[in-house]
Amino acid sequence: MEVVIVQDAKAGGELIAETIADLLRRKHDALLGVATGSTPLPIYQALTAKVRAGAVDASGARIAQLDEYVGLPAGHPESYRSVVLREVVEPLGLTEDAFMGPDGAAEDVQAACEAYDLALAQAGGVDLQLLGIGTDGHIGFNEPCSSLASRTRIKTLTRQTREDNARFFDSPDEVPHHVITQGIGTILEARHLVLLATGEGKAEAVAQTVEGPVAAVVPASALQLHAHATVVVDEAAASKLKLADYFRATYAAKPDWQGI
Repeated sequence: MEVVIVQDAKAGGELIAETIADLLRRKHDALLGVATGSTPLPIYQALTAKVRAGAVDASGARIAQLDEYVGLPAGHPESYRSVVLREVVEPLGLTEDAFMGPDGAAEDVQAACEAYDLALAQAGGVDLQLLGIGTDGHIGFNEPCSSLASRTRIKTLTRQTREDNARFFDSPDEVPHHVITQGIGTILEARHLVLLATGEGKAEAVAQTVEGPVAAVVPASALQLHAHATVVVDEAAASKLKLADYFRATYAAKPDWQGI
């Protein structure tokens, strides 16, 4: 696991956007796994700016959804399909043909989970998966004590996660109780995992993820098992890392050709 400490969220977004741009220059039709929420927005904004400036061609990119609410009506503005289309697909100049995600409105939700897991494999697998982290250490919607071998499935959201996500809805009561999420085992199959965390509120979760033991109670700690995982954090989110100085020194001495 590589830990990169940046000054702020904008710097983190720019760094990760350039990593995605490098991937697209090497592999025109790369499958990008995207996360939702406020944390990854600087990534999408920076990448969109690069595309519009002609610094990278994203026309062949494919976009894969990490998770989806269960039971929201089709077209609901806070369904993650709508969010990804609005914040990623459309700004990059792509069409819905480039997008794939689970069907949270399916009558047979379990079958929809299995179908999406299979679709990711048939698409060749995710080349780069973006991740955020919850204050309780969850990734995707794999809440604490999720199986580290789990596949795409239905999960029940904790009260804390529903409270954290209530800001996107008119009322906390509108936040769904269930979601479809890629499982930790599914996530770990991506070729490169990139987690962005910003703000002091994520500091404890980051410290447990990076420096704590691999444990289901901190689902993000499973990134320690991945051959190519990068954790990008701003100064506030890095504030509880005991090895912060080591991480800074290691990154400062890293050859430019290695990238992240």
